[in-house]
Amino acid sequence: MRNSSSVGYTSVPAAALCSARRSASRPRAKLCPQSVCWRIVLTLLEWKWSPQQISGTLKRMYPTDSNQHVSHETIYTAIYAQPRGELRRQLIACLRHGHSTRMPRARGTDRRGQIPDMVSIHVRPPEIEDRLLPGHWEGDFIKGADNQSSVGVLVERTSRLVLLAKMEDATAASALAGFSAKLNSIVAPLRQSFTYDQGKEMSRHQELTAATGVNVYFCDPHSPWQRGTCENTNGLLRQYLPKGTDLSVYSQDELDAIADSLNSRPRATHAFHSPFEVFAATLASASQSPSSKH
Repeated sequence: MRNSSSVGYTSVPAAALCSARRSASRPRAKLCPQSVCWRIVLTLLEWKWSPQQISGTLKRMYPTDSNQHVSHETIYTAIYAQPRGELRRQLIACLRHGHSTRMPRARGTDRRGQIPDMVSIHVRPPEIEDRLLPGHWEGDFIKGADNQSSVGVLVERTSRLVLLAKMEDATAASALAGFSAKLNSIVAPLRQSFTYDQGKEMSRHQELTAATGVNVYFCDPHSPWQRGTCENTNGLLRQYLPKGTDLSVYSQDELDAIADSLNSRPRATHAFHSPFEVFAATLASASQSPSSKH
């Protein structure tokens, strides 16, 4: 008889047997603390990968083992289901928006209308907008505590590769020196254009073009979506360089290490390949192109 034991049917043992059967038939949680999958998730969270990036990477690591596949929603749930304590705080802090959501950037009137001989983004070749060709970059400054320190950000539009430039201050002279050095570190076929906002630190853009051969295009005022790749990257960078930080304490080597960390993260837009992988493939193609042999 179902739910009976060797001593006959009683309600208490029957209920216990029923509960045991339900527990046995219930699928085991993929992210239980003892699982290999959970250990991988913890490691990648410590590397500041997003749950979406982790989910996509697990599918690449275990293409035929669905038991190791978890959705990004499952990872978020596992993080926030942790009991209150140090582990929960550490895991939430690993998330991009663990402490606060990004606020709109301040619209300082002193930054606009200061650039001589600007070339508008509206005359930029359409293939740049469509990301059809590599070698087109977006740039920005991120500011530190009390706007007294800054770091230059460059992002390649096709691969999303990030470069960071240490700046002595937020002046046009520093922008010219920092951005020129980084752009000139890239092979010529992969440095074609540079899109920036109308920040007055880019007032020496003609000298930047002369020094690097890169055409500079300017966005409309108050239009961060025209540099969407860079805006998104700035949000990722705040995991490493929180608002209110004195950015002057970071050496160029330390900034390069932060960029390497970001460039190693898989991206959904690249089928969970990293910017490094995509840029390396692009670089290999550029080196074989007849136009690059000059």
